Amino acid sequence: MKTAETANQLVAAGKGIMAADRPAPAFYDLLRTESIPTDEAAYRAWSELLFLAPNLDEYVSGIIMTDEQVRMADSGGASLIEQVIERGMIPGISPARGLERLAGSDGETVGSGLDGLRERLAEYAALGVGFSKWRAAFQIGPGTPSYYAIEANAYVMAQMAALSQEAGIAPIVEPEVMLWGDHTIERCFAVTEWVLSRTFEALYIHRVELESTLVKASMVLSGDKCPEQAEVDTVAEQTVKCFRRGMPAAIPGIVFLSGGQSDIDATARLNAMNANYELPWKLSFSYARALQREPLAIWGNRAENVEAAQAALYHRAKMNGLASLGLWKEELEGEAVVS
Repeated sequence: MKTAETANQLVAAGKGIMAADRPAPAFYDLLRTESIPTDEAAYRAWSELLFLAPNLDEYVSGIIMTDEQVRMADSGGASLIEQVIERGMIPGISPARGLERLAGSDGETVGSGLDGLRERLAEYAALGVGFSKWRAAFQIGPGTPSYYAIEANAYVMAQMAALSQEAGIAPIVEPEVMLWGDHTIERCFAVTEWVLSRTFEALYIHRVELESTLVKASMVLSGDKCPEQAEVDTVAEQTVKCFRRGMPAAIPGIVFLSGGQSDIDATARLNAMNANYELPWKLSFSYARALQREPLAIWGNRAENVEAAQAALYHRAKMNGLASLGLWKEELEGEAVVS
């Protein structure tokens, strides 16, 4: 089945996914937060910088794009998605239309955008999109996440996955347990295990083929405000333990989100899992900020900085590619960055 081939290609040895699916309005908000000058061409310039970075395909198997980016041309008028494909990477799409407040909940959310999704996915497939990604976000707090929110989001993710496979697109489901809060790593473990169990039950009910499906997962971590922060090896141990309980061996791979971790932490924790454990699935990355934070700061919306920013992006992709093999070492971070 084509979608199974795509799923396996996305977690090919030493490679991972770059998440570039920040919509233009959110991107401009980010630029303002970082005190970077904005202009109407900035979104295209940044997208072009990411997608056309030299040799990125050595460590990046696929790129998650927005609807706007899928249809975007570069500064010379050439299709960006076609160039991504020509460079040996698989274009992906984030087809959700944002998170909406879940009625009757205590501020919890659910992904929106199922209406018309079958038709949109068929169009994306015709444009060359090979995979999709749908995010659910679960905040750990007093009484949250609730059973209601977990079930609602599991249903929506499973619907997206089933419709994607119908369209010949490999789905990635992303049940993110968010980092923010003062919860312990033990609490994160319990919530993550619960969320995964309900997500896979929904995938089973919706007849989703697991061999053609990837999971974009959060690591099992201490909350960012927890006074006791778990060490790298503890994070690796608890994440692997949780996944062994909740992730079927049939899925080809798990790609992590960075979810507020520092660049080095995201790399070191991924490396510790791959270096120290024999696992039934590939463990790789689907990072956004942990790949793009440094390149964005270097770029600063200045054309003369593009080459240096692309070199920084290549370096971070290389470091995480090595981590996906368990071969990363901190001293490699001091290597000269080359494109």
